[in-house]
Amino acid sequence: MERPDFFTLKNGEKAKLPFTNQEYQKRLISLRTTMSKNNLDMIILTSMHNIAYYTGFIYCSFGRPYGCVVTANKISTISANIDASQPWRRSHCDNVIFTDWKRDNFLKAIVSIIGRDEPPKNIGIENDHMTLEVKEKITSIFIFSVFSDVSKDLMQLRMIKSTEEIEIIKNGARIADLGGEEIVKNIKVGESELEIAIAGRDRMEREIAKTYPDAEYMDTWVWFQSGLNTDGAHNPKTNRKLKSGDILSLNTFPMISGYYTALERTLFVNEIDSASLKAWEANIKVHKRGLELIKPGVKCSAICHELNELFAELGYLHYRTFGYGHSFGVLSHFYGREAGLELREDIDTVLEENMVISMEPMIMIPEGKPGAGGYREHDILVVSKDTVENITKFPFGPEHNIIKSSN
Repeated sequence: MERPDFFTLKNGEKAKLPFTNQEYQKRLISLRTTMSKNNLDMIILTSMHNIAYYTGFIYCSFGRPYGCVVTANKISTISANIDASQPWRRSHCDNVIFTDWKRDNFLKAIVSIIGRDEPPKNIGIENDHMTLEVKEKITSIFIFSVFSDVSKDLMQLRMIKSTEEIEIIKNGARIADLGGEEIVKNIKVGESELEIAIAGRDRMEREIAKTYPDAEYMDTWVWFQSGLNTDGAHNPKTNRKLKSGDILSLNTFPMISGYYTALERTLFVNEIDSASLKAWEANIKVHKRGLELIKPGVKCSAICHELNELFAELGYLHYRTFGYGHSFGVLSHFYGREAGLELREDIDTVLEENMVISMEPMIMIPEGKPGAGGYREHDILVVSKDTVENITKFPFGPEHNIIKSSN
């Protein structure tokens, strides 16, 4: 029996995707405009975020290569046979399936889409994602082609959100708030970080399913940290049990069709000492000022410099741990990032209409010092032409988040 190197399979019907056909077509038009400006005959996407952005399909790699080939008149995802026809159903485009029977069938699938008669002269790839091994193999096939990086151009396109994207992001912020409410309900002395996080995650997943009944559900998570474990913003939850007086870090992350949103808050259990209260109030003061500074026409770096001055006046600048905020969109803790829209000293991007960005100052005081722990607040803001909307509604500060609990 001769088994194919690649094939197509349309099993079932196309699924309802997170965005309309018109939305995907607009994205594709923008992508092809970028191709034209850069004199590219073809782009080979390999990252989860860009494939999801342009097709709707979020792949599960498990060590296999995935891709999306875009030319002036074609667009097709390339997926492994283990996924059968799910990538076709969840793609706003064609799909080619490669098999495992021979090595490098992924590359043969790419060639099958474009044909051999007119090999592309100029090919765009994602330098920030494509592995050296895959690049070496692709260049061995297209030996007369010139390769150039398109990752930064595509990031710039993703930084400006459409109306449909902003709607998903707003729903994500609302659902993150619900997860935070559920977490607060379950905070009590003696309960573990793990069990409290599970409650928040389950509430969010059920609400996502209610809001988006045709979606796929994956990757929603919670980081709920206590005590020493609050020192890192991305520390995993543990089985540590809460104690009275603990500092807590509540972090909820609903994922809707690859779109990330977040809620992050500092809390305390039952009581707070004076040094901790002073540190918390300093971080909140910076957070409030940061919310005021985010507006159209302002440079990211300028916001950082002013907030640094405020932290210095308050005596906590040396405890600051990372940038003051970042963009939202197709990203997660293991894919994506729109580094051109982050509130850092080295980013001079000017905020403009339909950008979405967080304000999230954090300070970390090491163990053994007064007020030890990590303090962080996080709100999401949508930039309009003349105004800014804060879409995070969960309250912050000592008047709201010293949680009374008994054993």
